Amino acid sequence: MISRADTSIVVEWWRTIDKAMLTAVLFLMLAGMLLSFAASPPVAERIGLDSFHFIKRHAFYLVLAFGAFIIASFLNPTQVRRVALGLFVLSVIMLMATLFVGLEAKGSKRWLLISGFTIQPSEFIKPAFVVITAWLFAENSRRPDIPGNLFSIILVGIVCALLIAQPDFGQTMLVAVVWGAMFFLAGMSWIWIIVMGLLGIGGIGAGYVFFPHVAGRMDRFITGEGDNFQVDTGLQAIIHGGWMGQGPGEGTVKRILPDGHSDFPFAVAAEEFGIILAIVLVLVFSFIVLRGFLCALRERDAYVRLTTAGLITMFAIQSMIHLSVNLKLIPAKGMTLPFISYGGSSLLASGIAMGFIIALTRQRPDMRSKRPAGFASGNYTSNQAG
Repeated sequence: MISRADTSIVVEWWRTIDKAMLTAVLFLMLAGMLLSFAASPPVAERIGLDSFHFIKRHAFYLVLAFGAFIIASFLNPTQVRRVALGLFVLSVIMLMATLFVGLEAKGSKRWLLISGFTIQPSEFIKPAFVVITAWLFAENSRRPDIPGNLFSIILVGIVCALLIAQPDFGQTMLVAVVWGAMFFLAGMSWIWIIVMGLLGIGGIGAGYVFFPHVAGRMDRFITGEGDNFQVDTGLQAIIHGGWMGQGPGEGTVKRILPDGHSDFPFAVAAEEFGIILAIVLVLVFSFIVLRGFLCALRERDAYVRLTTAGLITMFAIQSMIHLSVNLKLIPAKGMTLPFISYGGSSLLASGIAMGFIIALTRQRPDMRSKRPAGFASGNYTSNQAG
């Protein structure tokens, strides 16, 4: 038992955090480690590495991600903004560096090699961008003389331009959609909604016209012709698993799945552990999303509300893209599944983002209202709960 008289930092943290959200995130971390044992060995053996190569690296990065998650969860809203600003500036510098000294793979320069570690800056700029943009929207609402909305448009333009230059069309679309969702939540007019919608359609059209690999993926998805081996194999793994799965280590389709550890871990999970447990995994993701939005709804501070909603939106859309690709519902895109997919940058960035969410959703003295009258306006009519 923890004494009520104990006011240490750790005890106060434990009293004020959303324990249900914490439990769900830890569940995903453990599930990701478990699925690494299932999905990684065949990939490592196929390219001539030790069977446990990716498992060891996943465990190493998971420890770092857990540390980043816990440290970030101790921050207050002001500290979250300051850390995000520093991370944003650093990420922009690294994104610019990738254009000149980045590692090239499959026609894209998305990675930097620093002290033997491969870093993908685009993963880190996403949570930082959301926090800074949310603050700009909130300041514009609080003080109309500050052109926060204009600054946010400039920022999204800079980030999208750097991502397109790599090129990384998928991450560009993710950032643009999350920014649009936050702009909507901040109270944009219907005119802006129409303009943003038309720009989004135009962006997809431009991607199809100017990026052959994007056009190829969309054509293969629509016509079913061409090289669909990985997507078809992933779907076959899901079907092969059935309701109860083939059993841990007994999957066979996963052995010919090229990126089962990074782009298709959900398919591997369904083959070995069954559709029922795959649904449980989806429900955990859904719980985190719904819980995050509920926490945002009851928040009185506009900056905290928009930041929480933006980070949760990013988490939700990224997860939906990954799951939809695995189920062959949308064209193929190498989008990681937070905490599940292999990838050091993805794990670390996910840990930081969810740490921010835990930090922002902690119970604070100013959190009194349980139900807001309006999400965007911040006007509340419900009784305060002491």
